[in-house]
Amino acid sequence: KRLRNGRRARPPAPDRGMKALLLLVGWCLLFVLAWPFALLVLVLAPLVWLLSLPLRLIGITVGAVFALLGALLMLPARLLRRRP
Repeated sequence: KRLRNGRRARPPAPDRGMKALLLLVGWCLLFVLAWPFALLVLVLAPLVWLLSLPLRLIGITVGAVFALLGALLMLPARLLRRRP
């Protein structure tokens, strides 16, 4: 399905509650099968999340820079298109 601006519509985002439930069930299954590894995952998960935050910020910044460059490159075409 396409929107008015020609872009494709995004599929709906998965429910956060369902993701949390699947994560909990997966962790419980891991706890039953290999409890030392499950406890290690429980301790290391917040550290991995903290280490990934700067990478997310870099990704957001790079995406914003590319969007700005794209808007600047398309500006002349948009200005010329509006004239009759």
